[in-house]
Amino acid sequence: MKRERIEEIAELLDKRGKLTLEQLDEQFPNVSQMTLRRDLFQLEQEGRIIRVRGGAMSVKEVQKVSGEPYTKKTTIHTDEKIKIAQKAASLIDENCSLFIDGGTTAMYLAKEMPDRNLHVFTNGLAVAIELSQKKNLHVTMLGGQVMKDNLSTASPVAKAYFDNTNFELAIISASAFTPENGFSCGAQIEADLLKLVRAKAKATYMMLDSSKIGKIMPYTFAHIDDIDVLITDDNFPADLKELFTQRDIVVM
Repeated sequence: MKRERIEEIAELLDKRGKLTLEQLDEQFPNVSQMTLRRDLFQLEQEGRIIRVRGGAMSVKEVQKVSGEPYTKKTTIHTDEKIKIAQKAASLIDENCSLFIDGGTTAMYLAKEMPDRNLHVFTNGLAVAIELSQKKNLHVTMLGGQVMKDNLSTASPVAKAYFDNTNFELAIISASAFTPENGFSCGAQIEADLLKLVRAKAKATYMMLDSSKIGKIMPYTFAHIDDIDVLITDDNFPADLKELFTQRDIVVM
């Protein structure tokens, strides 16, 4: 019976793309919400859905706009990414103009973003699609070469584009971090773009889940002193937190 219910939930999600817990309650009135949460957790463990705040979405929904590498990333360290996204969303003020990158944590941030009068620049395809569903947001997609691993764009002429655009806040993420090598990613063109974004913004917030700590990618785009706020999860090491706070960087 349990397996039949789980399969039915999976089929519903594949059909509709997304479901809230309230919608699942309506579909399964004789099942407790705690049981439904466990069913969603089981489906996520099987790599068939992605849990989001208040419900879940089908992996097939993500695959409509993404390739396999990106889809796989969205299902790893989900709880940490959602918590980081919720913290980041709480820091965005009404009427703010900001840049959000194209990482999977940024996709969760797009889901958590308040539907307010905001102007958002992004180089993330999945991020732009998610944000475009909110009626009060103004979304501008940055053009350029598409990097399939993280479904984002970057261009050597981005500097010229940024010369004529303005945003106050940059909320970006890294693929890896060590104190010695800083925040790094896997593509030079992406690193160059993030350097431009960081220089343009009045403040830079870094989203970093603890699984990225101790890893090194080929291209560094920022060091500790280049950011203003670090947004991370509960597993962030205390000694590293102290390192950031000693530099007057807020750690959330």
